[in-house]
Amino acid sequence: MARKHEEAERCECMHVHEDMIEMVETHMPQEEELADLAEFFRVFGDTTRIRILYVLMCSEVCVCDIANLLGMTQSAISHQLRVLKQMDLVKNRREGKTIFYSLADSHIKSILSQGLEHINE
Repeated sequence: MARKHEEAERCECMHVHEDMIEMVETHMPQEEELADLAEFFRVFGDTTRIRILYVLMCSEVCVCDIANLLGMTQSAISHQLRVLKQMDLVKNRREGKTIFYSLADSHIKSILSQGLEHINE
């Protein structure tokens, strides 16, 4: 049975479609951009970070509120927020002694919404 699966994923003959290859090569991002994109999506591979982003989709909040909502320590939340901030997914603002976090821009909400929509199809 494994053999059938292997055969289904290969062309029966070797034929290069030069026009398609040329078109793709003109549109393919540079390797550095693809590496940056892979790193960007790697950040979404952590459940805690996804949970934090969903909290921030609802409201601008401080670390202690996020920790309370997610049942985690402020230290653990701060660590994940640092990663999210380094990737420009979240931003913060200070109000007195409190730092409030929010999504960096509407793209993040769109990425999360589309991802959830995709897995629920």
